[in-house]
Amino acid sequence: MEFSALVPAVALGFGTSLALIVAIGSQNAFVLRQGIRGEHVAAVVLVCSVSDAVLIAAGIAGVGALMEASPVVVNVARYAGAAFLVGYGVLAARRAIRPGALTASGKEPALRAGAAITTVLALTWLNPHVYLDTVLLLGSVANQQVEELRWWFGGGAMAASFGWFCALGFGARALRPFFARPSSWRILDGFVAVVMLALGVRLALGA
Repeated sequence: MEFSALVPAVALGFGTSLALIVAIGSQNAFVLRQGIRGEHVAAVVLVCSVSDAVLIAAGIAGVGALMEASPVVVNVARYAGAAFLVGYGVLAARRAIRPGALTASGKEPALRAGAAITTVLALTWLNPHVYLDTVLLLGSVANQQVEELRWWFGGGAMAASFGWFCALGFGARALRPFFARPSSWRILDGFVAVVMLALGVRLALGA
């Protein structure tokens, strides 16, 4: 396989994956918040990137076709994800309403590593859109490539995921001066609450 044939496949995988993950969503909102607070950023970014890599590999390996033939799996994931998103949205709304929990000076209890990892795992694996987009869509596009190029496409898609989460998590540090004010945390948590609740309701209604 010539190098000139590999580059388009990698670039297609990179661009397709980036187009799917660069969107306002529960996972991205959580990574942004952890990045701004500087709490367990490396662990959160690693969990997101590895999870995407596993899902992309599963789609290329053919799990996407299996899920497409078993809509019950998607429905179970949809309702579980909706319940989790609504619950997390309520907690974010509570933080936004109570200014005492929003100070950036350290008065707000730090999220423990285990809790941060558990939360981002739930936001990733209980979100049915990740299966529809990452497994089904990316898997379908990958399997449209010739057999020798499928995994090169997947490599490009995985690289896009890793690059995006690194930029989002570690790049959020540049916003720390803005979020030194409690009012800024109120805005962020209010935004997170709206996103989580809207996504949860949308999933529950089957949109």
